[in-house]
Formats: sequence, C-alpha cells, structure tokens
Amino acid sequence: MNDFSAAQRSRVTMLDVAEHAKVSKASVSRFIGDDRALLSDAIAQRIEQSIAELGYRPNQMARGLKRGRTRLIGMLVADIRNPYSIAVMHGVETACRQYGYSLVVCNTDRDDEQERQHLALLRSYNIEGLIVNTLGHHRDELLELHREMPLVLVDRKVEHLESDMVGLNNPAAAEMALAHLEERGYRDVLLVTEPFDGTSSRIERVASFKTQIAQRPMLRGTLIETGSELTAQLNTFLDTPGPGPKALFCANGIAALASTHALRELKCNLFEDVGLIALDDLDWYPLVGTGITALAQPTSEIGASAFECLLKRLRGDDGAVRTLDFSARLVVRGSTTRRVSV
Repeated sequence: MNDFSAAQRSRVTMLDVAEHAKVSKASVSRFIGDDRALLSDAIAQRIEQSIAELGYRPNQMARGLKRGRTRLIGMLVADIRNPYSIAVMHGVETACRQYGYSLVVCNTDRDDEQERQHLALLRSYNIEGLIVNTLGHHRDELLELHREMPLVLVDRKVEHLESDMVGLNNPAAAEMALAHLEERGYRDVLLVTEPFDGTSSRIERVASFKTQIAQRPMLRGTLIETGSELTAQLNTFLDTPGPGPKALFCANGIAALASTHALRELKCNLFEDVGLIALDDLDWYPLVGTGITALAQPTSEIGASAFECLLKRLRGDDGAVRTLDFSARLVVRGSTTRRVSV
C-alpha cells in the first residue's frame, strides 16, 4: 500500500492516471463517473490499480459543476447553539446521506448581515436546494434563490415566501400543555417565551396560549419574556396571590433553561412551589429535581421530512405548496405532580 500525503494526492491529476494506466483521459473519466460499464475489464483494472498507486482523489465539486449537479443541499440556521436546531439538522443530514447528498450548514447567529453573506456563499457553492430555519429578514434574497432552486422552511415562516413548510403544530401543543396542567390541578399559569423578534413559531405559541386560556375559565394566564428581568418577574408571579397552584409553561428549551436558573436563584423548592412544563425534551430535563415534564418535538422526523419535501421538488414535483405540522408528545415527569387547587 502506498502512503500519500494530502498535498501529494491533490497534485495527482486525471491525466497522470491516464498516462500511468496507458489509457485515454476519457477512459479515466468514464471509470470515475457513471459510464464504467463502457470499459473493458482489463482497462478498468489498470485504471483502478493506477488510482491506488498514485493516490488519486477525484475533485467531486468540479465533477458536479461539469454535470450541472453538485448533490449539495444548503441549510441556513439562525442559532446553531439551539438544541432544537442541532436535532433538526441531524435529521436533515441523515436523510441527505441516505439519498447520496451532502449538507452544507451556515449559522447566521441571529445576525442579519451574516445571513446575507451566507446566502451569497451558498449560491456560490451551487447548492441544488435550500432548507431555511432563520428569521428570513433577507426576504428578497430568499425569493430570488427560490426562483432558482427548491426551498423548504423549517419551524419559521417567511412572509410572502410561498414554500413548503415543516414544523410543529403549535396550537395543538399549547392545548396539550394547558389541558395537562389543568388536569393536574394547576390554575395560575405563566408562559415564558423568548422575545418574539419576528419568529413565527413563538408568535403562534403565544397566540395559541391566549386562545386556550380564554377557553378555560378555571385558568388564569400571564406572559413574560426571557431577559435580564426574568428572575424579578418570576418572583413577582410567585408572590402574587392567584386562583390556585402555580405553574410555568416554557415555550422552548432555551426558555426552560433560563427559567430553571431563575427558580434556583429564587431558592424555589422544585417542583413543590411551582410546576413546570416545557416545549422540547432535552437531555437535561430528567436531571432537574424530579424531572421536567416535556412536550417532545419529533425533531428527527421534522428534519428528514424537510429534506424529503426538497427531494420531491428536485425530482420535478410542481404541486401546490404543502405544510407539514407534526404533533408534540407529552412526556410526564415530576415537575407536574398532581396538585389540589385552592
């Protein structure tokens, strides 16, 4: 076996392989492409041996560009540190590999200028399709890209962008959370959400929460956003008399983490002083107190379905825009122990 450095391999060309195997460059091209069956066994064997001896590695990007296909899928993510984004991205990448595609991920870090630069970068890579999980502030650029290639939105809508959308059924999730809290005896519910900042899924969850509260006369509902005042606002909620036992409904994993830190800072007896249910089901939820009750999102399915929608469009499906709303799954733990209302 020959041992070649990466630098040495990168200097070996298709012409070098052809001369070493004493065949034409076209024959080498057929061997590494989709026309290997056109070569005789003897020629194919010589080319294979020369590739091994020289350490030749085909430039897959160049081959893709020549054929007009790169088999690259782009994914634009608002915050790669968000556990939800990571889990969905894993589902997308797994589906990509299954169908012979590679995933190029760009993290905008919630920065509009970064988003603009990444959109230009993804276009330069000649991606075949794009999966978007951002605020979509560069709507014009997204619309232009959508005219060139299939585009699928995940979790977050972009105004006036008519594209397939995959995410959670937010109204059903809010109904599931409040029904569970009411059945467990909680009567005073505080929704904790990240700041709206135009994120459609957050807006939908808040709207669904308000609708459900209005339909449940036994419950009182209030709302706060995460931030520097969170601990003080939670303290006010806990100290203010209400219609019965109190509980928090955290609209995502980041809100759940911020709320848990704040409750510990307030020296709450988790989860006797206050109940808690949270959207997402993160690895640390079972480790806090008696465990945090969760509304688990099928993140792998969401990611895989986003790619499958994209793949259908790549294969020529020009049907009506579709929306896939997945259901949350209730995972009951000790943070919503049955309470007796007062």
